[in-house]
Amino acid sequence: MTSPIEEIMADIGNCDQPLLNSRLTELSHPSSAELKLFVGSWSAIDPERRRQIMQRLVELAEDNLELNFDSIFKYCLQDQDDEVRRQAIEGLWENEEASLIKHLVNLLMRDKSEKVQAASATALGKFAMLAEQNKLRAYHVAKIQEALLSVINDKAKPVEVRRRALAAAAPLSLPQVSIAILEAYQSDDARLRVSAIYAMGKNCDPDWLPLLLKELGSADAELRYEATRACGELEAAEAGACLIKLVDDSDADVQMAAIEALGKIGGSAAKECLEQCRDNPDEAISQAAEQALLELEAKEAPLSFGI
Repeated sequence: MTSPIEEIMADIGNCDQPLLNSRLTELSHPSSAELKLFVGSWSAIDPERRRQIMQRLVELAEDNLELNFDSIFKYCLQDQDDEVRRQAIEGLWENEEASLIKHLVNLLMRDKSEKVQAASATALGKFAMLAEQNKLRAYHVAKIQEALLSVINDKAKPVEVRRRALAAAAPLSLPQVSIAILEAYQSDDARLRVSAIYAMGKNCDPDWLPLLLKELGSADAELRYEATRACGELEAAEAGACLIKLVDDSDADVQMAAIEALGKIGGSAAKECLEQCRDNPDEAISQAAEQALLELEAKEAPLSFGI
């Protein structure tokens, strides 16, 4: 007699049939026995169909927090298809189980796919943040630090992987990370420079502020954008006047980033600017300013305690 999970696998694995969400949601929270049956059927499914299934599972999990396919995503970290492995990493984005660290480090260091390596580096960024917050054991922290720094300093690694590793390592308050950020900033590679400025914001070190203020006036819109966001991350009041000017930047993304940053930095001038932006006929600017004002007001509100 065919089990329900076998019927589901037969349905979703049939390339001649539409991929129905109603069937995919039945894979949520599989038991050990159901996962074993899933594993027994998975590799026989056409690779392109497996990619479609994984993409849909990731989307379903993002849209409905009650759905959980983590055990399936963990299994698929070892799939033969590069894209399936990459999507599995994406599906585990919310998962903070320390047991994942060794798998992500292995994929980062040894996977043959650049996209999988890059996705693994990004996923390790979440654990680097937990490490900085003293929420991981020393053993795991050491593994994360060693892997990310090794990749950052490995010139043989693709630039995309190295820059993802730099962004992931940014929260770590280590001298080696600061050195790596500065070296990337001084690099001739534009992609590394962009990642370095992003990392400055995540590094939360006010010593980066002079460089960030300089890049707010860069001719490169991408550099202005990242510098703007970084100033917001640092809540740098010194950047307020420059950010107010960038609200009228020629690049729409820079405009939005400036509005968001002003909401984080605050101050009377920032609030006045945001109030003006709220009345802007451009709906995107108006909504962004409204959201920034709400954040600003929440920060300024005195703490209240119920009795």
